[in-house]
Amino acid sequence: MPLLRLPGALTLILGTCLGFALPLAAHAQDYPNRPIRLVVPFPAGGPTDAYARLIGQKLSETWKQTVVVDNKPGATGLIGSNIVKEAAPDGYTLLFTSNSAQVIGPLLHKPASFDSVADFTPVTMVIRYPMYFLVASALPAKSPREFVALAKHRPGKLNYSSVGLGSGGHLACELINIAAGIDTVHVPYKGAAPAQAALAAGEVDFMCDSVGFSQPMVQAGRMRGLAVTAARRSPAVPDVPTAAEEGVPGVEAYIWTGVFGPKGMSDAIRDKLQAEVARIMALPEFKARADKDGSEVIAGSPASLVQDMTTEKATWSRVIADKNIKAQ
Repeated sequence: MPLLRLPGALTLILGTCLGFALPLAAHAQDYPNRPIRLVVPFPAGGPTDAYARLIGQKLSETWKQTVVVDNKPGATGLIGSNIVKEAAPDGYTLLFTSNSAQVIGPLLHKPASFDSVADFTPVTMVIRYPMYFLVASALPAKSPREFVALAKHRPGKLNYSSVGLGSGGHLACELINIAAGIDTVHVPYKGAAPAQAALAAGEVDFMCDSVGFSQPMVQAGRMRGLAVTAARRSPAVPDVPTAAEEGVPGVEAYIWTGVFGPKGMSDAIRDKLQAEVARIMALPEFKARADKDGSEVIAGSPASLVQDMTTEKATWSRVIADKNIKAQ
């Protein structure tokens, strides 16, 4: 059989492509060879920050490189996100964020400062958890059905707290308003602790929060958990029904955390990061913590993260438009 001889120009093109591919492969194999900066667009001490630090520590132990968690809060997470957006796509500046900042935040600002998918390299969702629909202990509503009936009897009179405008809890409560056909008033607070304290004190009537953060207060009798905003019950509170079970369908809302790189990060580095985060989240200690928090370990593929964000953008865009929610 005669040898296949390529034209000179094609040989040059193939050689050039191989010349680019080999350094990229070597770079990914060598990654990381210096410290990694993990930007969290929220203050220290919150749930996103906590998981960032736990995962950062494990990455550091495995890769023998320092992982620095850098908190850059502000503007519904946009400040920290934009830092990573403008960083070099070499895998040494990463974003550990939640959908409150990555998906909801850009929808509230016109024009949006970034596209949550196109301007980043999605790596993996880490965990997600449904919102916990909570009411003040003194409120005469022992179920979602009773709450909806009360709200319809007193339109515009019941109010709810949240950690701030555009937060996951804010939009989850507005989703309940839309699905149940009720009218309640939003009272934003500066953080989870004051928002929860307001409910415990009876200053507001209800809120949507995480199971892990709220269940101790429920067990202490300082508030009542009526439902979870999920497709199925949470293992952390198995006796609490879903909103759909209680006659309020269409209320499915989650908060999730995930890892992103700047746009243009190589597939090889992205996949290496995703595989390592998945390994970490499969460890028994992480699974046990997630179960206790009422969270579900995901650690899925970049493609599944993109699909989830696309679906969420459609849902939250509808809620924001319907309720005319604007950034302040």
